Amino acid sequence: MGMKLVFCGTPMFAVPSLERLHAAGFEIQLVVTQPDRPQGRGMTLTAPPVKQSALKLGLPVIQPEKIKKNEDFRAQLEALHPDAIIVVGYGRIIPPWMLELPQYGNINVHASLLPKYRGAAPVQWAIAQGETVSGVTTMLLNEGLDTGDILLQKEMAIRPEDTALTYAPRLAEMGADMIVETLNGMEDKTVTPIPQDHAKATLAPILKKEDGLIDFSCTAIEIHNRLRGFQPWPGAYTQFRGKSLKLIGAAPEDTPSNLAPGELRVGDEKLFVGCGQRTVLQLQQVQPEGKKVMAAREFINGYHPAAAERLGPARDA
Repeated sequence: MGMKLVFCGTPMFAVPSLERLHAAGFEIQLVVTQPDRPQGRGMTLTAPPVKQSALKLGLPVIQPEKIKKNEDFRAQLEALHPDAIIVVGYGRIIPPWMLELPQYGNINVHASLLPKYRGAAPVQWAIAQGETVSGVTTMLLNEGLDTGDILLQKEMAIRPEDTALTYAPRLAEMGADMIVETLNGMEDKTVTPIPQDHAKATLAPILKKEDGLIDFSCTAIEIHNRLRGFQPWPGAYTQFRGKSLKLIGAAPEDTPSNLAPGELRVGDEKLFVGCGQRTVLQLQQVQPEGKKVMAAREFINGYHPAAAERLGPARDA
């Protein structure tokens, strides 16, 4: 007899875990996801990816607005009496009553090698900080922020060309295999909880718009890593002639330069900007405010950046 599960998840990252658990024969009694939200230019009410997947699988779905003091929701879960509650990117704090309900606890798939990158944006921050390896941890949830005991952990390389958009789906697939392995291991007692070393914890807080603002006193590699990590939002942006300019594609140059931080240089129809420690970033694609994404060559031909013109906020005269 397979474990009886309640699955709590919302984004695309959680979908492979739900589908893999279903395919492995676990009894998914209920899928809990966030309410439908307006999305896109037309602000059309859109079901979260986990709901869309659950309905295709024929699984019952509920979408409570709140869960902490929701007595109807609590009664529904207590009546089901699941063996475990699986939490993957659900986006809500799990209340104490829910943590205590199942025999095997609340088990989370977290996209980092805990205790590194605890928080809401582990994939984005790992890439932004220049990590070359991250991974997935399955863990028991407790009342702290990603502070529970580790169950399984696996590494995955971050490729030099990876962005958060390319790396996260690979982690999601690995996490899906790991949650099945974790539950089977807990059932046959080959997987046991290991406490985290809290002294080694780092944080990956929820991203803010200003995290995408470029500081050209950082090195070209540091700026490039943030551009890679903060996809699709908040991206990487600066100012040019008093208006916003998004950096869409860029690459650090190997040759040191005498360009000041933020100073532009045009050469061979290529666009370069000075960064910290005499490093240089080649800007390959940009998006001026109110315009489409354009190649550097189009930007040069359209805007004719002058020698010594700078990116960044206007400087006082």
